[in-house]
Amino acid sequence: MTDVAQIPAPGRDRLLRRALRDPLAVVCLVVLALVIAASLAAPLLTGHAPDHSVLADTLAPMSGTHPLGGDGVGRDVLSRLLYGGRTSLVGGTLAVLVAFAVGGPLGLVSGYYRGWFDATAGWITNVVMAVPAIIVMLVVMAAVSQDLNVAMIVLGVIMAPMVFRLIRASVLAVREELYVDAARVSGLGDARIMRRHILPVVIAPSVIQATQVFAVAIGIQAGLAFLGLGKASQASWGAMLGDAFTNVYNAPALLVWPGAAMGLTILASSLVGNAVRDALGPAEPRTAKRRTPVGRKAGTASAPAPDRLLTVSGLRVAYGEKRVVDGVSITVERGEVLGLVGESGSGKSQTAFSVLGLLPNEAEVSAEQLVFDGTELLSLDLKALNALRGRGIAYIPQEPMSNLDPSFRIGFQLMEPMRGHLGLSRAEARAKALELLARVGIPDPERVFRSYPHQISGGMAQRVLIAGAVSCDPRLLIADEPTTALDVTVQAEVLDLMRSLQQEREMGMILVTHDFGVVADICDRVAVMQHGRIVETAPAGQIFVAPEHPYTRMLLDSTLEGGPARGELPAPAKPLKEVTS
Repeated sequence: MTDVAQIPAPGRDRLLRRALRDPLAVVCLVVLALVIAASLAAPLLTGHAPDHSVLADTLAPMSGTHPLGGDGVGRDVLSRLLYGGRTSLVGGTLAVLVAFAVGGPLGLVSGYYRGWFDATAGWITNVVMAVPAIIVMLVVMAAVSQDLNVAMIVLGVIMAPMVFRLIRASVLAVREELYVDAARVSGLGDARIMRRHILPVVIAPSVIQATQVFAVAIGIQAGLAFLGLGKASQASWGAMLGDAFTNVYNAPALLVWPGAAMGLTILASSLVGNAVRDALGPAEPRTAKRRTPVGRKAGTASAPAPDRLLTVSGLRVAYGEKRVVDGVSITVERGEVLGLVGESGSGKSQTAFSVLGLLPNEAEVSAEQLVFDGTELLSLDLKALNALRGRGIAYIPQEPMSNLDPSFRIGFQLMEPMRGHLGLSRAEARAKALELLARVGIPDPERVFRSYPHQISGGMAQRVLIAGAVSCDPRLLIADEPTTALDVTVQAEVLDLMRSLQQEREMGMILVTHDFGVVADICDRVAVMQHGRIVETAPAGQIFVAPEHPYTRMLLDSTLEGGPARGELPAPAKPLKEVTS
């Protein structure tokens, strides 16, 4: 049996294999390695100082003493090429590090939380982007230091808005994913969600951006040195190009060495970035409807009945002037399955997400009571609500494949909530995850545990989500159309599984559905919703035998079961005769 610790991090093994299978990437890696190694080993490869000038060696030809000759003032070209590589590599790296150190966290936080921070950060980055970069660098170098590395630090700050916009856009897209909502429902905190689910998606486009910043930095640094800026003792490829340009008619070969070094370094780094990006996979995540916690108006909690698990009274949800849930009141007893039934748009999911705290920021939520097991939900802050999710209230979504993170193996996604909520060790969480996979009817738990979401079917993915929902022993399970995306045979199996798990663990359950067949199969009591209101609540048997509200009767009459048989289809019309000339 393979231990979890032996399972590589998601994408790491694939990244290495794909990168090494690409001949162009291998060649570029070798070129970069040679440039870096030669720059670091400059004192070992040449005995000349890069700034030591000997007038007798002015424009000296290639020889044993000067393998690449001498420049216009008698300095060794090879020495300046090697030491200049240090200046260019350090300068490019400084610009990349500063740009990502400034723009990366800003983009991550702005894209994830948005709001006032996003607006403020966006305004600041717009101002920075409007500033002429070259002029700012020239002013700083004149006022602070002629060191080219200082200019590269300033360049990194100026290029940070590019990084900010890229990462913000990537985060905005991935935070809309349903698997991020599923992570919130399982009780994971924002920091852990960003680290585990957001950052892996941001890495791929960031690699491309980093190589672009690196290339731009080397080019701008060379331009500054070409103009004669920087310390005279600081060798650089740009300064070599400036000297070669001065002596272009006398020694044109001097242009070849720094030009080739710059071109190969920039080209190799860009192609390596492309190879790494391709190995990591597509950077653009799929979009989905976003649901995030919102600020809530505190309600007044009263002592619940001893067997009462959830009490919702006078719940209202509005988006501006439009009220989508209007005075809903429902209760769920311990061990009871409540069916929330109605047409699409009747407010079923909005009611369920109000309990979970997963409504959009635009939603205005209020209630007379929203009490779970004695805890008033509307008065909880985000940290307390995260602690309650997963352990107290769990969620089964209707789109199984969209709620599993494609970057991580199934086993990792099952273990993470258990380790966070139950405090289990890695081995204990692994054992429980395998036990749950077997319990939900997966024939080969070990294989599924090691699989990525794209390697399993939709029915298996739904079983995995059910296993994850019950993994932390919740007291209330909310299932939002859990069988919609499945075929009929798998639907029956999943419903049987949910019912058996509910009875086995004595959980309360809210089943959001529009299918009365599902209601008859699993529900104890039914609440019928129309236009954001509860119009009828009754035991499931009574709903089918003696519905009281006209809307309930209309919903039952719209089902095909028990209806009159359809007559024979009319005979098809005779085809027109072909017209012949």
